[in-house]
Amino acid sequence: MKMTIFLLLNASPGWLRLSRAERGRIAAAGLEPFASDGLSLRHFDAEAFHAEFSDVAMIEAETPEAYYCAMEQLRDTALITEGYFTVAGIIPSYENGFRTYEAAHAV
Repeated sequence: MKMTIFLLLNASPGWLRLSRAERGRIAAAGLEPFASDGLSLRHFDAEAFHAEFSDVAMIEAETPEAYYCAMEQLRDTALITEGYFTVAGIIPSYENGFRTYEAAHAV
């Protein structure tokens, strides 16, 4: 069953001080782990609507292992090691997971 994970993120003032071109270069390199088979990533800006989180990343993973390995790689990138972003929350989920359960258990 495919997982959907929501990462709640906060951008640092250091990130915002960078030029947009520099942000783009760092982000492209940092998000590379999510460009592999079995993973997809979508990004949502939230800072105009939410005071606690600036960004939300929605990751879809074919397996928990694919997600885990991508997160380990992400932790080694400048996005995290240079403090440009902090992960404020992780929400793992299964889209309509109850349907899979019901089909398997004949509820």
